[in-house]
Amino acid sequence: MAFQTEFEFTLPRGYIDRDGNIHRNGTMRLANAGDEILPLRDPKVAQNPGYLTIILLARVITKLGTLPAVDTRVVENLFTMDLAYLQDLYQKINTMDMPSYKGICPHCGQKLDIPVNFMEADQ
Repeated sequence: MAFQTEFEFTLPRGYIDRDGNIHRNGTMRLANAGDEILPLRDPKVAQNPGYLTIILLARVITKLGTLPAVDTRVVENLFTMDLAYLQDLYQKINTMDMPSYKGICPHCGQKLDIPVNFMEADQ
């Protein structure tokens, strides 16, 4: 099974371009370290930390309808509902799942997924 790095989405409302065309279907890729770090240097983020979301989404949305590119201007002009949807999708696809290993209960023989949390290792 291949590791999935791109995720398709459909916006609830859609982006309306200057010709009145609605763009709802798109693709978002997984974020990398640069996507999270480089926007912090942008002067707009220094003036308004909320702008970080706009830059992040513009970097990771690889396709939206038939638009040739998705940039900060496009993301700025999304409806609030669509922006919230994309923020939620970003969180979902970029949140690390807790690793686990398969085990069997020694008492009842039931198969178990046992989480491994490296952040809470015993001291």
